[in-house]
Amino acid sequence: MEQYKKVFENNRIWIKEREKSNKAFFHHLAQGQNPDFLYIGCSDSRVSAEEMTGTQPGQMFVHRNVGNLVPNTDLNSAAVINYAISYLHVKHVVVCGHYGCGGVKAAMEAKDLGILNPWLRNIRDVYRLHQDTLDKIKEEEERYKKLVELNVQEQCINIIKTAALQKSYLQHAVPTVHGWVFDMHTGNLIDLNIDFETILHRIQKIYDLGTH
Repeated sequence: MEQYKKVFENNRIWIKEREKSNKAFFHHLAQGQNPDFLYIGCSDSRVSAEEMTGTQPGQMFVHRNVGNLVPNTDLNSAAVINYAISYLHVKHVVVCGHYGCGGVKAAMEAKDLGILNPWLRNIRDVYRLHQDTLDKIKEEEERYKKLVELNVQEQCINIIKTAALQKSYLQHAVPTVHGWVFDMHTGNLIDLNIDFETILHRIQKIYDLGTH
């Protein structure tokens, strides 16, 4: 209970600090949001999107889940993507993974993880798609790191498949999709330099939704 109460004490301190630097902060905060970024990241408690990017409230629309996944049949992430692109008109969509991801490691363990099984199967599917590349990496930790990166890449592709993204990009040339990885050992945010336009053109030949 002590830690629980501390949260509300921290909240009161935060309010005072915000109002000290900007008396109209909460007035402006209540007016609405106009974020440039949709950030899709892992639920890991050590990875804070706003803190590691230095963004302020209202600048980043955030969705998090175990393993930073965007499964094709997941209505939760689909609703977030559609709302961010079609209504908030974000300019950038980011999938951010992190080295040492428990979801990625769990997906590679031969264990029955109950309700997590179908969710983590999405990561196992990524391994299957890139098995030749991954199996060549002998060092287990390096293989996990590579899988983290490939998982981010595949989730970016899943976003590019969506009608919301294809329609918006064809009409307005935004948003662009990016893949990042956060390294907790160094604090570095790594841009994987996903070749968005090449992937988009390749995707449209197969996943043409008639949005053009």
